[in-house]
Formats: sequence, C-alpha cells, structure tokens
Amino acid sequence: MKNKRNKSLAKTILLSILSMVVLLLLVAGFIWKNEIRTLLSIKEIMPGDDDTNGYVYEMTVYGDYYLDEYLQAGGTKSDKELISFLTSKITKGLFNLSIEESDIIGCSSFSANAANGDKVFARNYDMYKTNVAIVHTMPRNRYKSISTVDLSFLGVASDKSLEGLGNKINTIAAAYAPLDGMNEKGLTVGIYMTHQGPGKINVPTDQDTGKPDITSTVLLRLMLDQAATVEEAVSIAEKYDMHDSANSSFHYMISDANGRSAVLEYIAGTDSTDTDGQKRELMVIYNDDPTSLAGADKFQLVTNFIVYPGYYEEGDKQHGLDRYHIVKEELEIRDGLVKDDEDAMSVLEKAALRDWNNDIYSVTIHSVVYNQTNKTVYWVGNRHYGEEAYIYRFKLME
Repeated sequence: MKNKRNKSLAKTILLSILSMVVLLLLVAGFIWKNEIRTLLSIKEIMPGDDDTNGYVYEMTVYGDYYLDEYLQAGGTKSDKELISFLTSKITKGLFNLSIEESDIIGCSSFSANAANGDKVFARNYDMYKTNVAIVHTMPRNRYKSISTVDLSFLGVASDKSLEGLGNKINTIAAAYAPLDGMNEKGLTVGIYMTHQGPGKINVPTDQDTGKPDITSTVLLRLMLDQAATVEEAVSIAEKYDMHDSANSSFHYMISDANGRSAVLEYIAGTDSTDTDGQKRELMVIYNDDPTSLAGADKFQLVTNFIVYPGYYEEGDKQHGLDRYHIVKEELEIRDGLVKDDEDAMSVLEKAALRDWNNDIYSVTIHSVVYNQTNKTVYWVGNRHYGEEAYIYRFKLME
C-alpha cells in the first residue's frame, strides 16, 4: 500500500513538473513568438572560409521590433542607449544584446537610370572580413523592406560561422542596423563614413537642438519603414538630432522610384574647422545640384568624403576620391545611363576593393543593385562577380 502511495505521489509530482514546463513554454512562446520565429528563420546562404570570405545569412525579422515604442520614448543618443532599450524590450532583460564599434569603412554608391527607364541604386560595402545578413522586414502599417546588415555590428564574430544561441539572439536587433536597403515603394538608402575633422581625427555628429534623438542606422530604418519618396525621407531626418554611431561620422544617400536622389550630410564649417559635433547642421544635396561633387545631370554618387560645396580646402584629405573618380568615369562613359542591372553591377566591380595598396584585409564585402522600378535586388557576396553560386536575386512585392 505504501509503495502504491509513493508511486502515485511520484507520478503526481512528475505530472506537475511537466505541466509547469509546458506552461512555461507556452508563456515563452506567447511572449517571444516573433523573436523565436526570427531566430528560426536564419539560414546560411554562402559559406565563409579562412581567406577574406565571410559568411552570408538570410533572415526575416518578424513583428514590429518595437519601433513605435522607440520613437515614443524619444529615441536614443548612443548605441549603448539603443541596446539598453532593445534588451529591455526584446529579451525582457534576461539576456544582454550588443552593438560593436565599427572599423573604418570605405564604400561607393550611385543612383542612376537604366537605358529602359528603370531607376537603379548601386552600392559597394567595403570593410575588413565580416559576416553579413540579408534581412527582410514586414512591419504592420509600415513598408516592408530588404536590407543588408553587417553582423559584426551586432557583436557576431567575423572569423567563424554564426553558432550558439548568444550570437543568434544578437541578430534579433538586425532591423536597427541596416547598411543599405530598399522598401516596397522603391525608396532606397545607404550609409557611408565621412572621416570629418582635421588630419586623422574623426569627429562624430552629436546634435543637441532639443529634437528627439536618433543614431545613424536607426535613421535608415525609419526611412525604410516610413518614407516612399526622397522628400518624405528628408522630412524624417529633419525631425531628429543625429548622434553618429561607433565613434565615426557618416553621410547618407537616398533615392526613390521617381528618379529623385539626395545626399544628407551633417557639417559645420570646413573640414579643418569641423571639430564640434554639436554645431553640425543637416545639409541636403539633391541630384540636380550642379555645384555639388555628387550631382550630375543623370546620376548622383558618393564615396567617403563630404560632397557639400566648399567643405574642403586645398590639401585636405578626401577619403575615397580614387573610387569616386572610377565610378564617375564609368558613368560618364555611359553618358549617365547603365544598360541594365548587370551593367550597374559592372560599374561597382570596377571600384571594388581587393588587395589595394597591398592591404589584403580591406575588401568589398558585398555589392548590390536595387532596381527601384521593378523592386528587385541583385546581390553579390565577397567580390564573386559573375559566379552564380555567390549571386542572389530577390523581389519585393507591394
């Protein structure tokens, strides 16, 4: 009789434990359903190696990633504040997320027309070897988009594959760290370092005018989610005080399906006097501005120096000037019109970094052509131009 009672008690305890486990799983599934779906969506689409080839992943960030709450809270002044906000929302404080400071980035980008009338936006992302993710977002009541994210900015190691729950949890914040992207309306954006300040000094923009605060890549996310035209994107930027990420300075290029494009820069004075990030003001240089270094009759381009007229004095260093001339010459040869997406990619290939100045570490991580008319993406990883195994094509549907 006693043995029967003990067995019955043990069975009751076991059932109680199992019930609690099931209940906890159900609660966790309810609380983190979007985060769990996001983690499960991650897949490797290109392997890395011991050379300069990083891994490439594709993933979908489900849900609204708390962007409305971020805006209602007044934004953030730093990556540290951003991660604190995301940690409290995404992991409920149970796990810490991270955003790392970036190394020097050298990039090239242009907006142009194709011969058939399509609008295209093309971009090289140059960096040390790193892993990246192609990120899909589908927020409610906002525009869906596709973007590219450098996973090293989210604390993911660059020299090995994405393994372990800790690394994968960091990728949940991927929606907040786009380098370039396009939304369903054809609005396309990119971010590029500018190296502002005299000599080797790089002064981040750190505005303080009383407006809500925002950091660099979060501005791109807002534009992708909320803007259909260049004018709408500029209006978004004008509403916030910019606080550059990663101890660096940046400018931005935006373009829409109507053929309008602009470069957004935060400056104060000339390069040698631009040493106070709080004094900087937003300057918008449109593609029809004949005095800007970026403007032309049929295209607009940027690399890593300020294009606003009069910013540089004689002898000032203009980072990326070599790549700027390569892209400009290629587009001028074509009279400002690329034949198609493949031709636009060939322009990027001309300016791609590979063993320049015997630096085997600085390479072009990805090249992408966004067709803003067809809402298609032509993406090449790690300079493998013309190699089908490394080429990916996506289509964004309205």
